[in-house]
Amino acid sequence: MTTKIPQNAKKGEEEEGSIAERCRDFMSTPVTDISVLEEKKNEMSTRMEMLIMETQAEFCKALEEVDGGTFKVDKWKRNEGGGGISCVMHDGKVFEKAGVDVSVVFGYLTEEAAKQMRSREKVFKGKDGKLPFCAMGVSSVIHPKNPHIPTMHFNYRYFEIEEEDGTKQWWFGGGTDLTPFYIDREDAFLFHNTLKEACDKHHPEYYAEFKKWCDRYFYVRHRGETRGIGGIFFDDLDSPNQEEAFNFVKSCARTVVPCYLPIVTKHLNDSFTQEEKDWQQLRRGRYVEFNLVYDRGVKFGLALPGCRVLMSLPLTARWEFMHEPSTGSREAEMLEVFRNPREWV
Repeated sequence: MTTKIPQNAKKGEEEEGSIAERCRDFMSTPVTDISVLEEKKNEMSTRMEMLIMETQAEFCKALEEVDGGTFKVDKWKRNEGGGGISCVMHDGKVFEKAGVDVSVVFGYLTEEAAKQMRSREKVFKGKDGKLPFCAMGVSSVIHPKNPHIPTMHFNYRYFEIEEEDGTKQWWFGGGTDLTPFYIDREDAFLFHNTLKEACDKHHPEYYAEFKKWCDRYFYVRHRGETRGIGGIFFDDLDSPNQEEAFNFVKSCARTVVPCYLPIVTKHLNDSFTQEEKDWQQLRRGRYVEFNLVYDRGVKFGLALPGCRVLMSLPLTARWEFMHEPSTGSREAEMLEVFRNPREWV
């Protein structure tokens, strides 16, 4: 259930420096004019936009350092309101495709977008059939070349809706998840434990709850498999209050480098066979299936004209009819994990 926006949210002490100073380290100037951000620097929409811009810059620079390549930066506008900054690296030394996208959009929800909200048991009353909204987030999908380096995804977002009586409702959502192609228990522990430590700072039950939610959400129903080995996933977060919810999201966003880059570095020089590459391509096919068939974020984005939502797709993928890995193989071991999610910490 959503919550009314408090009039006076306490600003986090760690948000130091002027808006303009903090923007110097971004991949691009923000979507919202810096002068507007300065004027509204204590509002949650500004604080969240700054967080997602910082997360994008930190992650992109970490990936560039390990790959040696550079991101192509595209700042785009949405005619209906807002825009975004898309950072994409193609055919790097390490990453076949790496995308880190920021979007800050506003306007009126379309009928289809509103339907996506109602499917999550949210029913809003608009004025004259219109629902003013503001949505922003940072999302990333990384597709490495080496099948021993996992695919990684994260998304952290904030949403505001203005109802007929002028009341604004808000909530946060997000999560980080990992899709390896071969089991490495040390990697799985590092990834999940990093997320658990971030969750534990805010609530002792967050990790367990959001890990289960992640396993349920990233489930390819027509295959009877999860997309990967999970992580955390949450949505409609509006408690205990706006400040605490924001601080939790901030803690999670700050794990994206330490939960993933050590795994990438560990496997940089791992050798692999053509058979292992083929298995990676097959699992990428499952990734594509989930994103296009089930992912709510993709559906919501497709319902908003001008949004770029297919950045998550890999450059290449593969499908084979009735493919089943050989009994006792590492591929069969991995598939068993996808069919029966495990606890890693």
